[in-house]
Amino acid sequence: MKTLKNILVAAVLVTGTVAMAQDNDPKPAFEKQGELIKGTFYYEDGNIKQEGTYKDGRLHGEWISYNKDGEKTAIANYENGQKDGKWFFWTEDKLTEVDYKDSVIASVNSWKSESSLVSND
Repeated sequence: MKTLKNILVAAVLVTGTVAMAQDNDPKPAFEKQGELIKGTFYYEDGNIKQEGTYKDGRLHGEWISYNKDGEKTAIANYENGQKDGKWFFWTEDKLTEVDYKDSVIASVNSWKSESSLVSND
């Protein structure tokens, strides 16, 4: 019974700590571009985290995500708030393409990098 009480106390402390944690990322910037609104979201150091456009308050068009080093990690497409078209996800050794139709995955393809660098010492 004492173990259960310790678990409950730990859970309450963790929940309270997470609830009080603040997101240190700067506020996003929004800019009107014709009938679209471009949103740019930033990391704490000012580098761009994600950017894309909204139409009528919904995600619309291309959205690009970057890691903290400024490298692209994903490109996504939306049509009036619905996932649409080709999405690309990059990792260190793999490119994944996900095709969406009406927010439903139609197909997935992945390519793994098989190359390696050879050093001549």
